[in-house]
Amino acid sequence: MTAPRMQTQCCIVGGGPAGMMLGFLLARAGVTVVVLEKHGDFLRDFRGDTIHPSTLEVMAELGLLDDFLKRPHQEVRYAEGEIGNERIRLADLSHLPTRCKFIALMPQWDFLNFLAEKARRFPAFRLMMKTEATDLLRDRERVVGVVARRETEVVHIRSELVIAADGRHSRLREAAGLVVKDLGAPMDVLWFKLGRREDGRRAVLGRIEAGQVLVMLDRGDYWQCALIIRKGTAGAVKAAGLDAFRARVAKLAKRDSADEITNWDDVKLLTVAVDRLERWYQPGLLVIGDAAHAMSPIGGIGINLAVQDAVATANILAESFGRKTITLEDLRRIQRRRTFPTWATQALQLAIQNNVIDPILDSGATPKVPGIVRLMQRWPALQRIPARIIGIGFRPEHITSPAIAQARGERAITSL
Repeated sequence: MTAPRMQTQCCIVGGGPAGMMLGFLLARAGVTVVVLEKHGDFLRDFRGDTIHPSTLEVMAELGLLDDFLKRPHQEVRYAEGEIGNERIRLADLSHLPTRCKFIALMPQWDFLNFLAEKARRFPAFRLMMKTEATDLLRDRERVVGVVARRETEVVHIRSELVIAADGRHSRLREAAGLVVKDLGAPMDVLWFKLGRREDGRRAVLGRIEAGQVLVMLDRGDYWQCALIIRKGTAGAVKAAGLDAFRARVAKLAKRDSADEITNWDDVKLLTVAVDRLERWYQPGLLVIGDAAHAMSPIGGIGINLAVQDAVATANILAESFGRKTITLEDLRRIQRRRTFPTWATQALQLAIQNNVIDPILDSGATPKVPGIVRLMQRWPALQRIPARIIGIGFRPEHITSPAIAQARGERAITSL
């Protein structure tokens, strides 16, 4: 029996930040696009929930910012922490040259649902949930589409270009045989929630004490927490027992207890990886976002790098579809555009991992506040430097394609 066939100009595999933003932008430019998402919804615990000023600036350029910020969110204008009992401020976002001088904390599923809702207003856009791409279709050396499974049905989707935005465990990246360079990570992360208590405490970026690191993000009625552990030790943490883990968290969070953690199902393991592809493309195929470069959770900037990839890709390709075949040079331009910010961000993350976090995890003592951090407390203007790196990045992208800016063919419906 012949598999059903579909035809589109662009097939995007993966409904995360890179895939959904790119699908929205291309459809806005009039490019017919199909986005495949293997899950039935976007509800995933502890995905990256930080929307940085660079991404909010793009939303403003698209005329979406006011509507977007009506959704429930928290705003972080300072990055702060505690080393032992000493409170420090590491970054001040209030001076950024952007419309939004803050990081918006919003569940990633709300961000993705918002993009899907706006994208569905364009006839060129189609989102296929519960549809997983399993392989590539080829015509000699060129990728010409994907094989996808939708529930019990296999579908062949042919397209001028396939975009692999299917995350750090990308199935299409593997199918293409692209070479991944593993840069290493000394840590993993255990994610969990703690309820808010009337302690008057403000949002804390991180707490370092006795060789341990805990990140706490203020999510309104709860803290979203990340305990950083030595890579590969999650099994040992669980073997020590839930009571020991709760006691460890309570002490580090300076609380009487952590009884909200009722069982190990409340604790999610994030296996940290830092890697990047040597080459992001083949004829007919482009890889972006986490599939092209897995980022460390340091700074929470992975989602924003993915969005910037999508914006750069749309700017370069939006007006090429329909006029000519997408060439290797088109795809090469995208990798060249995004190589430096990827390299620079990962280099900074690796420096922090190897020179700050690794020694802390090896030590049983609370470290001293570094001299550079003390200078930042004495001269607050220095806090603007890390704020710019975190909030804007090394090469922020803007909407430069006239086809995207003019929004072709919008219709007044919000669902297919």
